Amino acid sequence: MKQIYKVIILLTIIILISSLIIWIILKPTVQLSKNLAIDKNTTFKAVYEYGIPIDLFAVVKGRIRTNQTLGELLSGLNVKPEIINKLPIYTKGKFDLRQVVAGNTYKAFLNQDSSARLVYLVYEKSPIDFVVFNFKDSLTIENNQKEVTLVRKLNEATISSSLWETIFNLNLNPNLALDMSDIFAWTVDFFGLQKGDRFKVLYDEKYVDNISVGIETIYAAWFEHKGERFYAYQFAQDSTASYWDEKGNSLRKSFLKAPLHFSRISSRYSGSRFHPILKIYRPHTGVDYAAPAGTPIMAIGDGFISEKGYNGAAGNYVKIKHNSVYTSGYNHLSRFGAGISSGVHVKQGQIIGYVGQTGYATGPHLDMRFWMNGQPVDPLKVKSPSVEPIKKENLEGYIAFIKGLQTKLDSIPLTPIFPASAVNSLR
Repeated sequence: MKQIYKVIILLTIIILISSLIIWIILKPTVQLSKNLAIDKNTTFKAVYEYGIPIDLFAVVKGRIRTNQTLGELLSGLNVKPEIINKLPIYTKGKFDLRQVVAGNTYKAFLNQDSSARLVYLVYEKSPIDFVVFNFKDSLTIENNQKEVTLVRKLNEATISSSLWETIFNLNLNPNLALDMSDIFAWTVDFFGLQKGDRFKVLYDEKYVDNISVGIETIYAAWFEHKGERFYAYQFAQDSTASYWDEKGNSLRKSFLKAPLHFSRISSRYSGSRFHPILKIYRPHTGVDYAAPAGTPIMAIGDGFISEKGYNGAAGNYVKIKHNSVYTSGYNHLSRFGAGISSGVHVKQGQIIGYVGQTGYATGPHLDMRFWMNGQPVDPLKVKSPSVEPIKKENLEGYIAFIKGLQTKLDSIPLTPIFPASAVNSLR
């Protein structure tokens, strides 16, 4: 009997000691909880991305693979087949399933429990635009955009080789080269730039998460080419913004200087040129632009397709009749642009085909021809007339408006030698 009492007393002591230890261990936690409840100044901020509290989920990031569809992506994330099969119904009017592009980023937000169920899928259509697929209940879809910050910039540079290489070497957004070449497409021969040509430009650049995602608006610029300076100011007339020079003349001309971006002239207009295939000397009444196969080719002016077809020498070709005087031709195309056929009206800058090497061609290039009153002329020497200038009733307001822009353009001193450059960010 004494032994039983001893065992009971021993067990009681063990239980008391264990309880004391547990109380000591838990006391700080309990005290912390009490303090948290009392301290009204203590706040906890959830971290959001795409409007989703990411701390609540396991996040899987990836890129769309070549030929991968949205259905295949969702299947790999264990979404039920009945939902995947109804994707055309869910996405109708909200998301084009053909917009899933290889290389674009997606993020999957999964439950953190053992089910790892997909709750949200975010697909980035562009650096700015994204789509949220919400699988909480039935599938819902929302299109949205990231916050974009605009930064006012003023840049100038001197050309050493090409506009593209100059922009690249200065670590500027490459879209600046594209936009400037569009603005000055009717006045500057970008295939004949010379070392020492230079430019200044005032513009807004778009940033998302401190990363440049493009150019918003170019307000003013000048480009000095072969010693001649060409000005461009953006101004809205009749609710349409366009570019005009310092006197109010439109920079838009009847014809573009070139039918494609950023290639090189491989052969010029000549009365006697050695043909690389026929091995004879004969006139070359056009200009050859060497460019990668598939490079888009633009109509240099408004007009009607007078001819579209194929012949042994020109390969796939298009002719555009611009008016009763001028006609332009485009040879060696790999394929034609969408909707291009005889009799169709085309607009200046519209894609009419793509660079190839059909017909008599040793490599991919565009052979462009130009006729005036039926006679061949050098496309590089055609003087293109301007479209209508600023209206008389708007001219005084326009001249006053560009004075402020001119002041900004003149606020940076030119640097004499590439690659030195002055770069300002005006917020």
